[in-house]
Amino acid sequence: MSKECRMAKESNNKATIKIPRPLFDKLSGVIEGSGYNSVTDFVVYVLRDLVATNKLNEASSSVETKEMDQVKDKLKALGYLN
Repeated sequence: MSKECRMAKESNNKATIKIPRPLFDKLSGVIEGSGYNSVTDFVVYVLRDLVATNKLNEASSSVETKEMDQVKDKLKALGYLN
């Protein structure tokens, strides 16, 4: 595979996100000495963590809703709720 084909293939797996320069500069300072190779690496890490946390919260919410429904059903069966 030619270098151009590899580059085109690799670029299909990524997208560019623009952020304000002052934020980029602050992030550059934050990652100094942290082990991240670039602001991009850090931002990808943070976004992945945020998405994973959100998925956990969504799963937790659905479990809590199911549990709450079970508790309500039991209270109704006991005559505490109409």
